[in-house]
Amino acid sequence: MRHANIALFVPNNGCPHQCSFCSQRSITGFSRQPGPEDVRRAAETALKSLGLAAEKAEIAFFGGSFTAIDRGYMLSLLQAAEPYIRTKKFAGIRISTRPDYIDEDILSILKHYGVTTIELGAQSMDDYVLAINGRGHTSGQVVSASKMIHARGFSLGLQMMTGLAGDSDPGAKRTAESLATLSPDCVRIYPTIVLRNTPLGRAYLKGKYRPQTLEEAVSLCSELLSFFEARGIPVIRLGLHASPELERDMLAGPWHPAFRELCESRRFLRKILGALHQSKISAGKIRILVNPACISQTIGQKKENIRALSRAGYFAQIAADSGIARGDIKII
Repeated sequence: MRHANIALFVPNNGCPHQCSFCSQRSITGFSRQPGPEDVRRAAETALKSLGLAAEKAEIAFFGGSFTAIDRGYMLSLLQAAEPYIRTKKFAGIRISTRPDYIDEDILSILKHYGVTTIELGAQSMDDYVLAINGRGHTSGQVVSASKMIHARGFSLGLQMMTGLAGDSDPGAKRTAESLATLSPDCVRIYPTIVLRNTPLGRAYLKGKYRPQTLEEAVSLCSELLSFFEARGIPVIRLGLHASPELERDMLAGPWHPAFRELCESRRFLRKILGALHQSKISAGKIRILVNPACISQTIGQKKENIRALSRAGYFAQIAADSGIARGDIKII
């Protein structure tokens, strides 16, 4: 049974900062604050639709600043969710919040109400990048909060961004390396998207910020995906969810509705070219065997990988072989 989230968004509520890129309404598609009844309604709906899979699911409060919202409001949401955890109808509660709003008192409250996973919006581990993007916290606070979360027995998720103002590909890779040392249980990677009515949007319109191109973001994020997975850290999200609000308010940036698929395909292309170089096959007809589940990723969107191999002098045929492990290839 696959993991599922019963997601409730608490948009831009309680956050004391205006990050350069942030427009929670556009990102989540929500502007109304959920109440306890919304929690119960979402939980009951999920129980009917998920069936037995609900036992693996978490009630999730997203929005990025859950522990910074009004304490009474936060408790009302947790109190609405907690009975479903106590009766084991769901596996737990997942929240996302800021590193500077984690302390021992907060963690005790979260533990009491059955929170199981805490995701921190780290975004970067470069203090200069954090400062000029208005994050309002330091890399040291990410480290401190992560250690406290682990020590109290929560599952830790870390979120990072690429293409932030003042950042670079080498800088993003250093952030990934720093996050990996904190032993997160999962990671999310978000390329920066420029939205209307944000500081970054205004800088973009004045020509003071250049976003990543889609090609640049795919190239970098495919490397980051391989980096984390090689260390046993699953990347549970690559790129923002699609929403009408996001598409309406997006000014620029490397958004694509199938961004992860593009990154997975790029990984396969890199792996194929590496294997061809290692085996000293310089050109000609080749047959590439992959697991049946990986056929589309190997071919690439709109056959991009086939075309890239053709430009390199290879005429490739992709074939399924159930004996090949997922992610592996065999070239004939």
